[in-house]
Amino acid sequence: MRKLYTANHLLEAHIIMDLLESAYIPARLFNVYAQGGVGDIPFTHAYPEIWIIRDHDFERGRAVIIDYEQTPQVSGTLTCPACGEDNPYNFQLCWQCGAGLEIVKENSQNPKL
Repeated sequence: MRKLYTANHLLEAHIIMDLLESAYIPARLFNVYAQGGVGDIPFTHAYPEIWIIRDHDFERGRAVIIDYEQTPQVSGTLTCPACGEDNPYNFQLCWQCGAGLEIVKENSQNPKL
């Protein structure tokens, strides 16, 4: 086993664990409950750590981490073409009616002149 990543918080650690799982890279999450020890132990020792199980997956795991870190933060909304409801930009389906929002994203990125 090798340590792959130290997350800033537990939510980030779970996001990365999900990304690794979708890449078929088995990993373990440590320090899940260590936040309760902050004050008795240094806070840097309480950060969630992600360790990969198979050493030969380390480079693929690093690639997943680099891709995650370089993904731009996008905010904003999209209007559903079916029902007119506003949805967060990162949604793929309208939360109101379930219609696909991918076409709206493509049109907003490549507007016709």
